[in-house]
Amino acid sequence: MDEQTLEDLYRQYVTDVYRYLLSLSKDHYISEDLVQEVFYRAYLHVDKDETTNIKAWLFRVAHNVWIDFLRKHKRVSVVDDEFFRTVQSNDQVEKQVLTRDSVQNVFNAMDELSPKYRQAVLLSDVRELTYQEAADEMGVSLANYKSILFRARRKLRKLKEKDDDIG
Repeated sequence: MDEQTLEDLYRQYVTDVYRYLLSLSKDHYISEDLVQEVFYRAYLHVDKDETTNIKAWLFRVAHNVWIDFLRKHKRVSVVDDEFFRTVQSNDQVEKQVLTRDSVQNVFNAMDELSPKYRQAVLLSDVRELTYQEAADEMGVSLANYKSILFRARRKLRKLKEKDDDIG
């Protein structure tokens, strides 16, 4: 790694790594713990790897940390009641519920995707990596990544149409 220190890497990428892990875990506390693990692993291995794209490397580490977490905890279901504590007025309640439902519908649709499709969408649409960076992260060719992303987005659209028909 160039002349960047771990502290510089942390300051620059902690928010992105946190958001990525939050999109996977859907839990603030788990995400915080996993971010610590990501930067701990970065500390251990940052000098050993000759990586030119630090951001993509950190996301690969974050994904591996997430997979390790899932293996250890199998399926964790956390109910977040913070929403109910932050409701301020009756006028805002409906808007907050609709917004939360929309976000929850996206999370539910993402959960129905295969892990490969879910990762492709998260890397491109949530983490905003370039197609090449995302392809490198997934260990596939650029053309293969674009195909995976296209299929994942198409499946999400079908799930949304199905949800709209039901609702």
